Order: sequence, then C-alpha cells, then structure tokens
Amino acid sequence: MTKIFAHRGFSANYPENTMIAFVEAEKAKADGIEIDIQMTKDGEIVIIHDEKVDRTTNGSGFVQQLSYKELRALNAGHRFKYSNKESIPTLSELFEWMQGNSIICNIEMKNNKISYEGMEEKTINLIRQYGFEKRIIFSSFNHYSLVHSYRIAPEIETAPLLSDGIYQPWIYANAINAKGFHPNYKRLNGEIIRASESNNIKVRAYTVNNSKTMRALMKEGISAIITDEPIIAREILTQL
Repeated sequence: MTKIFAHRGFSANYPENTMIAFVEAEKAKADGIEIDIQMTKDGEIVIIHDEKVDRTTNGSGFVQQLSYKELRALNAGHRFKYSNKESIPTLSELFEWMQGNSIICNIEMKNNKISYEGMEEKTINLIRQYGFEKRIIFSSFNHYSLVHSYRIAPEIETAPLLSDGIYQPWIYANAINAKGFHPNYKRLNGEIIRASESNNIKVRAYTVNNSKTMRALMKEGISAIITDEPIIAREILTQL
C-alpha cells in the first residue's frame, strides 16, 4: 500500500514547515511528513526549507547567520490569509509532538549548499534521545552526508534525493546502504518502480500534486508519494 507523505506538512493549505502544517497533515491522514532542516548560528536544528528566511518569513538573511532567538521572532505564516503568527519550529519541538502520534518523518538535510558542520551528529543524537530511530528517513541531495549518517547510525534509514534520472537507481541506492530513493516523479516510470521495489528498495517520489499522476504511481505499486495535497492523495488511494 502506497504511503502518503505531506510535503513540508500540509503545505497546499498551511504555511510550509510549521507546526500547524504538520498537525493538519496528520488530521488529513497522511502516513508521514517531509521536513527540511538547517542550523542556526548558535547550533539549533530548525525546520525551514531555504538557506535564507526571506521567502517563507517576514525577515531576511541566512539561517546560519541568525541566532535561534532572532529566528523565533519571525513570522513563518505571514503569507497566508489567517493572521496567526507561526514560528519556525525546532526539530525537538516536532519530536515532542510526534510522541503523541505514529507519523513517520522524512528529514531532508539541507546541507548541499551550506555544509553545516556537525548537523548529522546533532540530529542523530536527538533522534536517539526520543527513540525515533525507526520513524525517521534521512534524505538529501548531499549523498556524502547520507553515507556519513549511515556510518554513525546504520539503524536510521537513508534515501538519496535524485533530481535527474540515473541508470538503475536501485543498484546505486544499495551501493550507499540506502533502503530507498526519492526521485523527481518526472524522471520515473513503471519499470524503475517495479525493479526497485522487487529489489527491496523503496521509491518515494516528490512532489506529486496531480491526481492523475498520483493514481498512475499508486497503480505501479510505488512505496510512497510526497505531496502538498494529502487529502486528495488519501481520496485517490481509498478509491483504488
């Protein structure tokens, strides 16, 4: 059965990567959430997609140049109609909430542009602290970081992000000890899905918002889709 991961939470209807987007994703019956992490100037692991705060908040500047306190003062919900202030959450804040549910969390490490010294270690320590080793999937476009994470914590699943199509991705995933890979859905076909899944390599495609595409991928037996629209995805899965 295909799993539904809410991309940055229920980001079609709520501010991306905020606690309300995660809470609403769970209400929408998503099996998991996909989040992005960066690190503040004072070493706090925070949930935000871009290296800069400009697009998603009312502030400006690089995450790595702002302290956690400065970041916390920003409003990550200002582009949405409702007036609630939404803070940029910390990873610990998310984990506190996850203690009350069984949601899976796909953590994308955003360290392909800025290396964030020690981010993997900090994140892994936190996961172990909460006992979430089996509820986390690490993904990244920085495959060196994934290999590094696997070496420190082989018990946590890793899955490389792939923007381009690569030849026999299941063989590549296996070579770096990953249990899956997360491709751009446009670079995917039924043959790749079937070959990967039959070799015990999970395929979780991003970012699938078109209902026709969702249906086609689900019919091919894809492990998961990562979508901004968890409600639509759940309706289609139920029909199938």
